[in-house]
Amino acid sequence: MTGTNELVLAKRDLEKKGFLDIEVDPSLDLEAEIERLKKEKNAIILAHYYQESEIQDIADYIGDSLGLSQKAASTDADIIVFAGVHFMAETAKMLSPDKKVLLPDLKAGCSLADACPPHLFKKFKEQHPDAVVVSYINCTAELKTLTDICCTSTNSVDIINSIPRDKEIIFAPDKNLGAYLQEKTGRDLILWNGSCMVHEVFSNEKITKLQMQHPEAKLIAHPECEAHILDKADYIGSTSGLLKYTKDSESDTFIVATEVGILHQMELGSPEKTFIPAPPNNQCACNECPHMKRNTMEKLYLCMKYENPEVNLPEWVIEKGVKSIEKMLEISEKAGLGLKD
Repeated sequence: MTGTNELVLAKRDLEKKGFLDIEVDPSLDLEAEIERLKKEKNAIILAHYYQESEIQDIADYIGDSLGLSQKAASTDADIIVFAGVHFMAETAKMLSPDKKVLLPDLKAGCSLADACPPHLFKKFKEQHPDAVVVSYINCTAELKTLTDICCTSTNSVDIINSIPRDKEIIFAPDKNLGAYLQEKTGRDLILWNGSCMVHEVFSNEKITKLQMQHPEAKLIAHPECEAHILDKADYIGSTSGLLKYTKDSESDTFIVATEVGILHQMELGSPEKTFIPAPPNNQCACNECPHMKRNTMEKLYLCMKYENPEVNLPEWVIEKGVKSIEKMLEISEKAGLGLKD
């Protein structure tokens, strides 16, 4: 049974129990109750940068997916509550197999991870039997079992450069990050055709108009964005990298081409600066991930109270999949690289 199927079956089981239909008393002080449950259950809350600001504010750790999973593994917590999406909770389980890992909403998926079904990728991989498979950390646990080396958006260039130049490389699942890596490394990568819905819908025309309105602004972008956005960016980096850049930069205005949730930390870190979300190709003023925003304070409270939904993985998935992460960490440690997503 695959990790993906276990998630689906777990969700169905919860639906039968009626857990997803439980209503929370609107007069309940959710922040106080969540804090109480954390102490009572020896739990920690991890929040990705793309979560709602109130979830970020109550979290024990805020950051990118791999960094959060590593931090959780280093604690003595019995329960990890991951306010993020399901592949992130899977990674946390892989790095902390003896801890209980909870996800507030099992429907919190990921368009990028879902764009690379493992059974299809396996057939794709068989067409290139001698290729080294490098997968972005933003993929399912099962895809990691088909991967030789994982990478993050920060260390991806160095991971690619660590592979002998006479070796073919398959890069999955993000074609945009893959195209960026081809340009940065000069390697001819075999790309899987996947992408993140959030980073693919930024409007070039609307961003250009914003730049004309704010000529002093720096355009900063995540490498999951399409090439025409990256080509005009003043800085390209991981979510953590973008946050650090805004703190260190002498500029006081930024157009931010990534999920809008990161603006909360940017505003906290540099309250005197102005942050403008890059607009998408629709009527919205900013670009939100609908999967990330499925998690709410009510769902966070319920999952801690009932310790469900729980994310479990078969032992073989953990044992085989974690090797791709360990290989990345080994390469990164030798090179002294950062590990942010």
